[in-house]
Amino acid sequence: MKVSYYPGCSLHGTAKEYDQSVRAVSRTLGIDLEEIEDWSCCGASSAHATNFKLSIALPTRDLIAAEKKPQDVMVPCAACFSRFKTAEHHLRHDPALKAEIEGIVGGKYQGSVAVRNPIDIIVKDIGLEALKEKVVKRLTGLKPVSYYGCLLLRPPDVCQFDDAENPVLLDRVLTALGAEARPWSFKTDCCGGSLTISKTPIVTKMVDKLMAMAREAGANCLVTACPVCTANLDMRASGDTGLPVFYFTELAALAMGQEGPEEWFRLHRTDPRPLLKGLGLL
Repeated sequence: MKVSYYPGCSLHGTAKEYDQSVRAVSRTLGIDLEEIEDWSCCGASSAHATNFKLSIALPTRDLIAAEKKPQDVMVPCAACFSRFKTAEHHLRHDPALKAEIEGIVGGKYQGSVAVRNPIDIIVKDIGLEALKEKVVKRLTGLKPVSYYGCLLLRPPDVCQFDDAENPVLLDRVLTALGAEARPWSFKTDCCGGSLTISKTPIVTKMVDKLMAMAREAGANCLVTACPVCTANLDMRASGDTGLPVFYFTELAALAMGQEGPEEWFRLHRTDPRPLLKGLGLL
């Protein structure tokens, strides 16, 4: 299966372990990633907080570049996914805006490619049974809670990813890997996002609540698919109250026997290696 690949800025910087694990897992599952040529920043929080048309123009440029190949676009970063889906939504429903944005970026948007998250591709295209077949080390003893955050799911008519109130796709992936996904009611609570820079105490309070609720649910770790959520959960918990936080692809690569995970885990502020070694997974 061939898909175009948009890593975005975070996956080339603070979330490089997400990029590397996405690539490793994709290779194992037979997903051929073709990185979009000359891709640029999607604008993330900065653009849509500054200028609406800029926030649409930036991802539109990347969508037009992706349309050079007739295949779906994998966008792992939740913020990038949100910006792509938002641009796609406006371009399809506002012809006047579409014409103006095309003039700004100097290209025509056809709407010919689907913007997708790797969780969706793994569950719906590869299949959970095929995923299970690639597991060589079941994640026995790992009790994660799935943390989706805001941007993969909201607004639901734009993102069209899983159930916006009770998403389950990530839980199903973790179960296929042999983990015991714990049920909890905070899958879609906000972590504070970019307030981590300007209002750090607020984010710490929000993260502490999530950590407390994860522990109450019987979890020994959290699993995400968003660089911003991962950074906040990993760095902003008070004292030693934090739990290990993983990108779901890191755990998938670990279960598949890939060589990269231990190197990636060294990049985490809350070191997950003691937990994994205690469970015999490292």
